[in-house]
Amino acid sequence: MSTTLVWFRRDLRLDDNPALAAAAAHGPVAPLFVWAPDEEEPWAPGSASRWWLHQSLAALSADLAQAGARLRLSRGASVEALLAECRRTGARRVVWNRLPEPHLRGRDEAMARALASAGIEAAAFDACTLWRPGSIRNGSGNGFQVFTPFWRAGAAMPVEAPGPRPARLQGVECDGEGLPLAELGLLPAVDWASGLHAAWAPGEAGALDALQAFAAGPMERYATDRDLPALPGVSRLAPHLHFGEVSPRRVWHDLCAGPPQGAPAEPFLRQLAWREFAHDLLAHHPETDAEPLRPEFARFPWRSDPEALRRWQRGQTGYPIVDAGMRELWATGWMHNRVRMIAASFLVKDLLIPWQEGARWFWETLVDADLANNTMGWQWVAGCGADAAPYFRVFNPSLQGARFDTTGAYVRRWVPELAGLADRWLHAPWEAPADALRAAGVELGSSTPRPMVDHAQARQASLAAYKAIAAGR
Repeated sequence: MSTTLVWFRRDLRLDDNPALAAAAAHGPVAPLFVWAPDEEEPWAPGSASRWWLHQSLAALSADLAQAGARLRLSRGASVEALLAECRRTGARRVVWNRLPEPHLRGRDEAMARALASAGIEAAAFDACTLWRPGSIRNGSGNGFQVFTPFWRAGAAMPVEAPGPRPARLQGVECDGEGLPLAELGLLPAVDWASGLHAAWAPGEAGALDALQAFAAGPMERYATDRDLPALPGVSRLAPHLHFGEVSPRRVWHDLCAGPPQGAPAEPFLRQLAWREFAHDLLAHHPETDAEPLRPEFARFPWRSDPEALRRWQRGQTGYPIVDAGMRELWATGWMHNRVRMIAASFLVKDLLIPWQEGARWFWETLVDADLANNTMGWQWVAGCGADAAPYFRVFNPSLQGARFDTTGAYVRRWVPELAGLADRWLHAPWEAPADALRAAGVELGSSTPRPMVDHAQARQASLAAYKAIAAGR
């Protein structure tokens, strides 16, 4: 039996890995990961993603070694790296799992052509999504632009059962050590990642632990707790799914043995389907990673304000729930989804800064930075995408904070300078009487920033801008 080279990308697991399973069934396997960020432009992984990738590759290398195979690392052009590895190992077959992003399809097509020219067989598999992006269509044969009918159509389709984790792999013995992981240069030159280390356990084992922990408790309360950032009410599976440390099929089947409708896991499975919806949208509209889906929004009168953008990025807006979210993001590489919506609304609707600026910042700082989800989320908040929030929906950050962080535990954790304020003032400290501020050690404009903008005035300016483009002006 001849050797098969397995080209790992964002499928960094052994469980339910179709490419790896196909290779193992064929004989010896030669696992390879190629770091080629230039090929992923304009969406090469950001800093937080590169940190995660380093940890995940270390975990994958250990898992493969335990199973009997050795992961080799390379950097540079993927075509050259794979052809060189085929020559080194004698592989006559290369397999990989497809990535869902449209801008990466050309790389796979070029790879298949180059391998064929060299007389090497190639095969690609689906492993990143429940349903292949672009495959779910409405009665007119087009992609859905509203989630609910997409969910109904998807939920009626069977989800293939996950494949088993191979107990043993037949590795390849040959010369050459490959690159050490450190030489990929994924870790930051200045170590700012201590908070990421404390918050996360990248790798397949960490992913399965997170799935089991979610299924053991938070899943039952997900419908009510998922909007409360102070509670452990969400799965935190997003970065594990993005890097392929756990497959969406494994998540789906472990949480739901039958049809999703009516199952205890349905509220969460709907959220998993939002991930599918995002990838489906991007497949049908690949230009939306940078351009609004609704073309009239190309005329929106966005502002260029680097200082305001910087204050938002650093959690210095003066609105406690926004600042808490942005500081959580900076410290841990993650932000609670409800707070993401509030923080994003503040940027695009209170500050009138383009959604693309926010999407780029999230891409750089989120450990779960996913192009499809990031694009859909920002366009949803800005009102320019599919199934978008209506233009007149402008989140009031103070009211949102009071509603979803009633006890103030979330704000007090991430904005500790306000910790002494009573709950009634915590989400709008500028409304607190002077004696309450003094008692809490809060000095507006000194120990904590004053609000960057008056929300009521900013809301009116935002609505005027949205009405203008709706009227075609």
